[in-house]
Amino acid sequence: MNPLSLIWIGAAVVFIIIEAMTFGLTTIWFAIGAVGAWIAQSLGFNPLGQIAVFLVTSSIMLFLTRPIALKYLSVGKTRTNADKLVGEVGKVIETIDNLNAKGQVKISGQIWTSRSLDNKIIPVDTLVKVDKIDGVKLIVIETEDNK
Repeated sequence: MNPLSLIWIGAAVVFIIIEAMTFGLTTIWFAIGAVGAWIAQSLGFNPLGQIAVFLVTSSIMLFLTRPIALKYLSVGKTRTNADKLVGEVGKVIETIDNLNAKGQVKISGQIWTSRSLDNKIIPVDTLVKVDKIDGVKLIVIETEDNK
């Protein structure tokens, strides 16, 4: 067996092992590229051609299938109950001031660190709506009830 065949097969095996250990869809594309390069080597391509097949195959697999796989496998996304707060209304209990990294909102009986979506200072007792969650901070906007 040609030494290059062993290299490409070994590379595919290593990428598959890494993929099995991470479960993050990080190297499977390169394992497929290595198999493609091994096939190219078996067909008589020179080493530069094999590398080109590896790069092209890996790139195509990465760019065409990764978004689909991420969408259906939900890899890397852990949903929490905090997601239910998006769209809910809370009350400012500490003035929200993004510039000074201050602000708290009480919502659903819990106190959350909060920031304003539009960098506006929002005073205490103002009703705000949760636009999104960024880490452990609520990103909020004033409700229409305050205007």
